[in-house]
Amino acid sequence: MKKYVVGNWKMNLTRADARELVSALHANGAHSTEQVSVVICPPFTVLSALQELTGHSIALGAQNCHTAEKGAYTGEISAQMLTDVGCAYVIVGHSERRRDQHEDDALIGRKAHRALASGLRPIICVGESLEERQQGITHSVITAQLNGIIDAASEEVAASSIIAYEPVWAIGTGLAATSEQAQEVHRDIRLHLQSRGISTTVPILYGGSVTSANASSLFDCPDIDGALVGGASLNAADFAAIVATAQKAWA
Repeated sequence: MKKYVVGNWKMNLTRADARELVSALHANGAHSTEQVSVVICPPFTVLSALQELTGHSIALGAQNCHTAEKGAYTGEISAQMLTDVGCAYVIVGHSERRRDQHEDDALIGRKAHRALASGLRPIICVGESLEERQQGITHSVITAQLNGIIDAASEEVAASSIIAYEPVWAIGTGLAATSEQAQEVHRDIRLHLQSRGISTTVPILYGGSVTSANASSLFDCPDIDGALVGGASLNAADFAAIVATAQKAWA
């Protein structure tokens, strides 16, 4: 199974800054191998500026897309527009969009369906809040999210996607789940996908304050297939170190 290190740049960097960062990633050896694919997901405004700097060694992804092919949706971006500027992946359902744009599982599933139909591989995010973890309902929350997304997208779409488990309480807080906590949820996700008739080879990434310091212990877990990296992906040396750790873990 292919492994992945995906950088989510969120709302950061101008075109000049973005080009400088990608050049630094190349210089630091952050590149895809036969075992590990490296993906960056910059803001929409810099995608075209990075098209010539990305491709085989570093793949290009986006942070969101619309459910419609085209139309009167002011301020939105279609999946077809993303493929047109060289994207191969798109993140859907990130917790920040669930929180700020009130996206629900059905909408996320429809986005994943549209993305795949347009030639993009969806990176579908699921995760629980701190309150939900403290209540001991992580399993039921994740299961409900997966069911809502799969019901809207179809089992076939889910089987061709990447799943990213991102505990909401660990995103941008510096509080990463322990490798044991992450492994437990990743195993639950894999088993639930299997119960829905979806291949157990669907990659499942961990996202939530991933750093070069904790990447090794996370990648040692049998059901973790890579990382969705936030803040550390904006630093070339840090992101390259995570990529190197992944390449060593899955050499």
